[in-house]
Amino acid sequence: MVEPSWTERAVLFVLLITSLTWFWMRLRRVLDIVRRSRVTPDFEVAPLGPRIAQFLWEVMAQGKVIRQRPLPGLAHAFVFWGFCAFALITLNHIASGFGFAFLSPHSRFGRFYLGFVAFWAVAVAISIAGLFVRRFLVQPKWLGAVSPESGFIAFLIFALMVTYLGGLYFGEGTAGGRINWWLHTLSLLIFLPLIPHTKHLHLALSPVTVFLRRAGFSRIPPLEGDEDFGLDTGKDVTRIDSLQAFSCVECGRCTEHCPASNTGKLLNPKEIILGLRAYLNEFGPGNEAPLLGKHIAEEAAFQCTTCGACEFQCPVGIQHLPLIVGLRRGAVNTGKWEDEYGTKLFLNLERHGNALGFAAIERQKFIEKNQLPFYDGTQEYCLWLGCMGAYDPQGREIVLALARVLRHAGVTFGVLRKEKCTGDPARRLGNDLAVSQVAEANIETLRAAKVGKIVSICPHCVRTIGTDWREFGGTFEIEHHSELLARLGSRLPGPQGARETVVFHDPCYLGRYRNVYEEPRAVIAKTADAIDPARSRERSFCCGAGGGQMFLGEEKGKRVNVERAEELVATGAQVIGTACPFCQTMFRDALGVITQSPPKLLDIAQIAAASLK
Repeated sequence: MVEPSWTERAVLFVLLITSLTWFWMRLRRVLDIVRRSRVTPDFEVAPLGPRIAQFLWEVMAQGKVIRQRPLPGLAHAFVFWGFCAFALITLNHIASGFGFAFLSPHSRFGRFYLGFVAFWAVAVAISIAGLFVRRFLVQPKWLGAVSPESGFIAFLIFALMVTYLGGLYFGEGTAGGRINWWLHTLSLLIFLPLIPHTKHLHLALSPVTVFLRRAGFSRIPPLEGDEDFGLDTGKDVTRIDSLQAFSCVECGRCTEHCPASNTGKLLNPKEIILGLRAYLNEFGPGNEAPLLGKHIAEEAAFQCTTCGACEFQCPVGIQHLPLIVGLRRGAVNTGKWEDEYGTKLFLNLERHGNALGFAAIERQKFIEKNQLPFYDGTQEYCLWLGCMGAYDPQGREIVLALARVLRHAGVTFGVLRKEKCTGDPARRLGNDLAVSQVAEANIETLRAAKVGKIVSICPHCVRTIGTDWREFGGTFEIEHHSELLARLGSRLPGPQGARETVVFHDPCYLGRYRNVYEEPRAVIAKTADAIDPARSRERSFCCGAGGGQMFLGEEKGKRVNVERAEELVATGAQVIGTACPFCQTMFRDALGVITQSPPKLLDIAQIAAASLK
């Protein structure tokens, strides 16, 4: 604005102070809730390098937003980049209202920057219009109910872009330019205080949330002392939990990919986060009101398969699984969760040392019958059988197939004389006592045997031994059999006869948790043609077994394993390939329900072994 009058300056000053005050009042309340929450245990910012790289990729480059939803993601990215470009313009705009503009259209830099931002104004206007159409006309179900505030925010953003371009058109010193300046100013000052009062609070919080989130994918934080039982009441909510709860943008990406939500269960990951936010708004942190109840349903918390799809998809750094497992911990460790199947699982771990409830002698008989060597410290690998490999008939077939391949490739291995469950299902269900008992016993056994490298057919065992046991002092080198088999590919023969078509199902704990996607496909490609189902790799749909669900009662709604098995069968492949004994069990049950002539169901070890003479 050219030479604003004193009246205009006074009006602008009052409006600016009012807008900033409203903005700060709400933001201060949120920041106070975060500050008063419990200090996050076992949290360190260092090392800074990975956090900075993560911040640049996910926030500045909007890499995750675009990659997971290319078209709407790119539209969101244009809006974000446009706002970054507009930061200097906004400062200059407010300064001009007091007669102190520093970007002059008569200077070389001023002309360049004003024109540069004009490009972004057009890009943002088009993008926000497209997002408006998607939100209010297309209405994807995972976005939830249509919110009038979202439409009003979109209108304000569109108005900011149009009035900026209008200012370039009218120029300075004209009546039209002055009116346009005030329209732009009012749009800006109305928009500012709405940010902390709506889901758009993520504009201020999500960059911090992305930078400060817990290191590691879906890492469950350790408990602090004997008085820490998990997330039971408001006093247990940590600062990271609170920050993430207020960062949710309600985009519904977590809901879109959640297997429980997709099959008619009560669980909706977005509502878990919003439930925590509602709890904090009503009760605040540090109180004794239970977390499970009014705002978060216990039933929903215990329907999670811990597949990690929600956390993988979230564009604002929210880590759903530590929160959900924390809620389970609070219910289980305090004795509030009552479930017949869960109780049976925990008793099996306590009495028999395995989740299936078999006597340890059955494992011994299997080893002796099939002449599996015992680990004596001279072999290259300790073959970890796990509950499924030791007791489940199909799991045993996978172990024997792997043993056959290893012998053919000249790889020496041995199994432990005694072995308990890693504690994976108890860990995901929140029973820390059961986990500590089996973990400590296993760690002692492995140390006594002087085990070096471990290989396992179960991604859940790999995750629990390699990551969760560190909490109990166990640091072992372990890998999944798909990784080992992929390296041994040159030692294995090619196909014997015609190549079959294999549709490969990516196990959640191998893919999203361990980032292993190519290795099992390389094993399959040695003897067959590997194809992908509609949802594959990082977007793979869960089999339904994780999070202890395999050991709990009948699911509500459609069964997750049936949903996934139908998708795999629809590809027309001759073989369904798996790399997890849990997945194979779930699909074996589902295939018997959906078809009378199911395709073959084989683990990659069995596929590799089939090529041996």
